[in-house]
Amino acid sequence: MQRWEDLSDVEPGFGRSVVTIGNFDGVHRGHAAVLGRVVDLARGRGLGSVAVTFDPHPLQVLDPDRAPGLLTGLDHRLDLLERTGLDAVLVMRFTRELASWSPERFVEDVFVGALRAQVVVVGHDVRFGRANAGDLSTMQELGRRHGFEVVVLDDLGDGGGDGGEGGGAGEQRWSSTAVREALAAGDVDRAARMLGHPHRVSSTVVHGDHRGRELGYPTANLDTGESVGLVPADGVYAGWLTRPGGARLAAAVSIGTNPTFDGVRRQVEAYCLPGQPGAGPDDVLDLYGERVDLDFVAHLRPTLRFEGIGPLVEQMERDVARCRALLLG
Repeated sequence: MQRWEDLSDVEPGFGRSVVTIGNFDGVHRGHAAVLGRVVDLARGRGLGSVAVTFDPHPLQVLDPDRAPGLLTGLDHRLDLLERTGLDAVLVMRFTRELASWSPERFVEDVFVGALRAQVVVVGHDVRFGRANAGDLSTMQELGRRHGFEVVVLDDLGDGGGDGGEGGGAGEQRWSSTAVREALAAGDVDRAARMLGHPHRVSSTVVHGDHRGRELGYPTANLDTGESVGLVPADGVYAGWLTRPGGARLAAAVSIGTNPTFDGVRRQVEAYCLPGQPGAGPDDVLDLYGERVDLDFVAHLRPTLRFEGIGPLVEQMERDVARCRALLLG
């Protein structure tokens, strides 16, 4: 998949294309269904398939107080977009200057001029251009003017796409907002079902209180100040820690303030289960300074205050045993 970071990066010879547009935060199953339709249309017509997305999220520029916590960073988003089979992704740097473009200029410069769009795939609620002045009727009129077809789908973006094949009543809708709500409740399993993949948090391993090592459970402490990906609710989870070289380790993950020790700072700590390939000699891991990925698989329990170290360690033993059973069999 080609990755373009500016209109000028699009090669003149790329050819005609089928294009869609969106933030695609999380690249959930609704997004994947729409992007799959783009790919199918493009292949059926001998065209290129392209998604246009933005970085940073528009609300981070226009109204930071209303900007949502993002599910994915740009690199992970691009990796997930690549899995859909797209030929290319154009990442447009979102600025106030870009936000000032009229709907006509956006379509003419991006879809028509750079991408030579023959088909544009959008949702019924598509909005684009200055002050979101462009809507579906605007896109259709511009399509007639410039000679591209507009294909309208029901399941594009937040709030689009039903959670089951039939879309029956009561089924969970695929949306970035619903995923965020699931993570806020600690329901990483439901989040993964909507995403189609485990939710991921990435950050650099830093020094913590070193209390885990003293208890016999040394943990990798993530720098929450620069983490990428929405951190789930406080609790204990089973998940996978992936190191920069690709080694993937089953881990018990604790999120919270360590109330047993009257902590006040929220921390994300991962204890890599011993005895795994890639865990290092004698299971001694030195992860400091490494940027790691944490994929969340299951919520084990809420964060609790224990009456002393003894009950805490006993519970940690049970947590690790559950993680081993869930992740390693």
